[in-house]
Order: sequence, then C-alpha cells, then structure tokens
Amino acid sequence: MNKANSLMFFDRKSLSNETLLFFYQELLVPRKIEEKMLILLRQGKISKWFSGWGQEAISTAAVMAMEPDEFLLPMHRNLGVFTGRRIPLDRLFAQFQGKTNGYTKGRDRSFHFGSLEHHIVGMISHLGPQMALADGIALSHKLKKENKATLAFTGDGASSEGDFHEALNIAAVWQLPVIFLIENNGYGLSTPSHEQFRCEQFIDKGPGYGMEAVKVDGNNILALYHSLNEIANDIRENPRPFIVEACTYRMRGHEEASGTKYVPNDYFEEGAKKDPIKNFEEFLVAEGILDEKSKQSILQEIQDKIDAGLDKAFASPAPKANSQEELKDTYAPFSFHLSKATSNKKSEKRLVDAIKDGLELSMQRYPELILMGQDIATYGGVFKVTDGFLQKFGPERVRNTPLCESGIVGTALGLSIGGFKSVVEMQFADFVSCGFNQIVNNLAKLHYRWGQHADVVIRLPTGAGVGAGPFHSQSNEAWFFHTPGLKILYPSSPYQAKGLLAAAIEDPNPCLFFEHKGLYRSISEEIPDDYYTLEIGKAHLVSEGEQLSIITYGMGVHWAKTAIQEAGIEADILDLCTLLPWDKKAVADTVSKTNKVIILHEDCLTGGIGAEIAAWISEYCFEKLDAPVMREASLDTPVPFASNLEKNFLPQDRFKEKLKKLLEY
Repeated sequence: MNKANSLMFFDRKSLSNETLLFFYQELLVPRKIEEKMLILLRQGKISKWFSGWGQEAISTAAVMAMEPDEFLLPMHRNLGVFTGRRIPLDRLFAQFQGKTNGYTKGRDRSFHFGSLEHHIVGMISHLGPQMALADGIALSHKLKKENKATLAFTGDGASSEGDFHEALNIAAVWQLPVIFLIENNGYGLSTPSHEQFRCEQFIDKGPGYGMEAVKVDGNNILALYHSLNEIANDIRENPRPFIVEACTYRMRGHEEASGTKYVPNDYFEEGAKKDPIKNFEEFLVAEGILDEKSKQSILQEIQDKIDAGLDKAFASPAPKANSQEELKDTYAPFSFHLSKATSNKKSEKRLVDAIKDGLELSMQRYPELILMGQDIATYGGVFKVTDGFLQKFGPERVRNTPLCESGIVGTALGLSIGGFKSVVEMQFADFVSCGFNQIVNNLAKLHYRWGQHADVVIRLPTGAGVGAGPFHSQSNEAWFFHTPGLKILYPSSPYQAKGLLAAAIEDPNPCLFFEHKGLYRSISEEIPDDYYTLEIGKAHLVSEGEQLSIITYGMGVHWAKTAIQEAGIEADILDLCTLLPWDKKAVADTVSKTNKVIILHEDCLTGGIGAEIAAWISEYCFEKLDAPVMREASLDTPVPFASNLEKNFLPQDRFKEKLKKLLEY
C-alpha cells in the first residue's frame, strides 16, 4: 500500500524491502554523479554535459526490468543505464574527461560508446540510428532461438527522424523482441512537442505499425519497472516489438550551454513536484523502509564511490597522440589468409554468375551469414544474383526487407554486434544515399570509437551505359572514399568478383562492394568452381607495356583495353580492384616503369578518386614523370537518360583522345 502523501501511487506488489531500497540506491547514483559533473563543468574539468535530471527513474527501471545479458541501447539522458550495469566509475569519468582509460581512449565523449561486457551499445549524435541496431541485436537472438529481449531508448524529438519509422517498421514486420522506450519530456532541445508531431501521444503510433503500445508515468519507478518487466517477460516467450511511452520532465537544458529560457516556469514547477527521487523517498519513509540514518548511510556510500572514481580518473593519463596507433585502430584487426581453390575444376562464368557463386559458397562456409535486401528472396533480386537462395538457405538467412536502406544497414550492424555476418544488397547503388548516415557515421567509425567491429558487406550494383537515367546509373564510390574505416572493392572481372566478395565477407570490417551492371552479363571467363579469396588492397596488372600507364578500375579497365588495342599502344593497365585502401606500391611501380600516367574512371571528374591518386603521384613520384599526370572521367553532370547524351557523358571517346596526347607529350 502507498502511504506517502505524494502525487504518485507506488504499487510495490511483491517487491521486498531490500529490493525497494536497492531501487532507491540505483536512483540516487546518477543524480549524485550529475551534481558532481555540473560542478566539474563549471570548473572546466569536463567539456559538456547532457542532463538526465528528473528522468533517472526511466534508466533505472529499464536496467532492473531487463536481464543482465540483454542489450540496452541508451541515449544522452541515460546515465543510470551505465551506472546500473556497473560500468566502473573511474572509467566512466575518464570517458567524460577524454582520458586514455575511457572507453573511447579520448576519441569520443559522453555516452557515445558501448561495452559488450556490459551489454550496452551507445548512441551517436544523429539520435535515431541506434533503434535499427536494436532490431539487429534482437534478430540475432531470434535466429539463435534465445529467449532474449532488447531495449532501445529514444526521445520525443528523435522520433521525428526517419530512423524511428524504419526501425519500428522492421521490428513489426519481422516480429522482433524489442522494446522501444520513448522518453517523452516534451522537448527536442528547444522545440516543444507540438512543433514535433501532431498526435496526442506516442502510443497512438502503435496500431499503425501493428504493435502494442503502453503509456506509463516515467517518474514513477515502480509503475515503469512493473510495466517493462511484464512486457520483457512476455516478448521473450512470444517475440514481438512494443512501444513504451514514458512521460517525464527534463529539469535542465538539452545540454548545459543551451540553458532553459525557452521553457515556461510551470513546466519546472510541475516537474519538481513529480521528482522521481523525492517522491520515491517519501514513499519509502512512509512505508517504514527508509529512515534518516539509513538515508545518510546510503548517500555517504555513494559519495565515497564517486570520489574514489574521480580520484582515479583524474590520476589517469591524458591520451598521447600516436598517428600509427590512430590509423591502426581505424580498422578491426584481421589476418588475411589466402584461400586457393582446392581442385582444378573450372567453368565459364559471367560476372553476375561469379558474384552469385562467391555469395553461395560463403553462405555454405559461414552458417552465421545473413543476406538482406529488397526483393532478394522469392524474386531473387532485380539482377537475379540471389535467385534460388531462398530454397537453399531458407527465409531466416535470405531476408526480404522493407524499403528502408538506413534501417537495414543499422540492422546489419546490430547483427554484427550479435555475432553474425551480413551482406546487404542495395537494389541500385544510387539508393545507398538513404543509408548514408549509418554507413559513414556508424559502421565506419565503430571500431575506432570503442573497438567494436562491423562485420557488414554492402553490395552496390552501379554504373551507367544501360540507359537507366540519373537515379539508377550513378558511380558514387567517391562518396565513401573519403571515409576512414570503410573498405571499398570494385572488381572488373568474374575472377576478381568471386574472390574479392569472399574476402570481403571474411573480413570483419565494413566493406562496400561495387558491381558494374553493364558488366554483369557482358563479360565472362573461366574461373575456379571452388571457394577462393583474393587479397583486399592489392591492384592487378591487366596488361603490360613500356609506353605509358593507365590506372583505372571497374568498367574503365575494359575501356582502357579497347583503347590501347585500337591505338596500337603498349601500356600498363593497372586495375586497382580495391579503392580503399588503394595499392600505392603498385601505382608507384608502374609510374616508375613508364614515366607517363593517365587515370581513368567512370565517375565524374571533379572530386573523383582519380584526383587523390593524381595528387599522390605528383607528390611522391614527381621525379619519375616525363609528362603531367592526366585524368579522364565522365562529365560533371548527372547521368542523362537518352543514349546519345549518355554516350557523351561517359569518357570513352575523350579518353582515347587524351591517351594520344599523353603518348605524344
């Protein structure tokens, strides 16, 4: 029974006095840490603080309701998740201070980190993406037949992001055991809820997604705990997603620098009356569970732990800049072992067949490999690469996805955290822009930030020359070339395609695998039937000659072969094969050999990959050059549809002219 004279009714149900006191302690820890952090912020000893003051009950209830080995995906105001999961306070404080002993070694701040040991996956600043990661983690549990639930936090402001919709839709369609816990404090930074959405409450969204939804007082720790505990127990046995809307108050600014002038006073007055700690404390006192002596003892114990953690954190070293270590940590460690075909049996295969072959053999080799993409199951993909896979490997491993590139890339990353490999098929490379944030800010940076690999391959049918117009013909590899942490592969032949795809799937780092649509069925060669790999980062000398060097990749290899044959030129054609990391030694070797070089690619000229290679040659091979480094590429326009316009856009004819110019220089 609730004997407290407060705004809240606390229903303890069968919870013991000891459990209720434990809840109280867990509520106090983040509040007391925050009190200290606000002092340190004013002293300049930490650089930024996102306050969870007034929202502590939500994190605490979530930790208590979930099993210790179930994943939580917190956000800015969920300090209680980290303290509740027993992240060592000295390391947590070192993280806030950017110290070496922090979870990101000073490379990121606040709660932008995870710890697999504690089953926590932290956020990135883009707010929405962690929800799709929760989908992937939940899917990993479902695939392993584990009775586990996953809980992802989000805010009322972040719910406006497209990632919110995509994650909820995926979870509903695939019936994933995920709780989406929405902390509704009425503000997204300074923007009030009525400027964020028109619905009265978030539980109204549930029926639209085909999922259940409940609304709970987020300041009442027992009400929220009982609700989350009941839902988590249910969905472990009967997997499906849930929306839980926790209504609460944010009692400080979005972060301390933003202030609170935009918030009306009555909001704070109401929030103060519903303070989760004050009200629960009054309940415990009224129940005879807490007295002043025990309260002071609890406070002192917490303060001693905070002080000890801070002393240790302050004594820990600041990071020392080491370029080699920084570069090394950008990628997850991987020892490549060349796999050779075990028999001499070969057969003629087109590029599309080789990709299919490499994918199928990898599916056999790695039972934990999951394929995802639009129309890849029954239909076999728009280019039929996965035709027949559904029958061979089943619907759990060959998964049709909703049309949501960001959500599926995020789900793939969640699968990786859950111990799986995944290959995501973008229907066309052009559509990858809808998943851009997940790729460049989540997949690419994850290992550098907190040491977690992203075992994801994204297949990208790319290229023009097939009359598909500006939205199905783009060469967009340069979008990602500037992003450390990614690997970019671009085969030009069936042999390369099969071996490099297998290598990309073996590699625990995120790999983008570009496949030129125009080459799918136009080229073929005899290649091994068995599984084999080719080393990522190694270029291939397609032809050899003394007159000049052509550095290219993809379709450019075939344009170059035709051009030198027509012109009677003896030239090195260096096929990069891998664009990131690219083979600097092979480039230097061919330039040193011929002393003349031209770089060719299908992508537009300005800002293309050729510009970086040309600059590198000019800096490091200048003394070997007998002519300026030349480039040829497509026009700096979108890809046109009409055949004559597309032919003019592509560089073949201009390349032939420039080749003669270089030869004659």
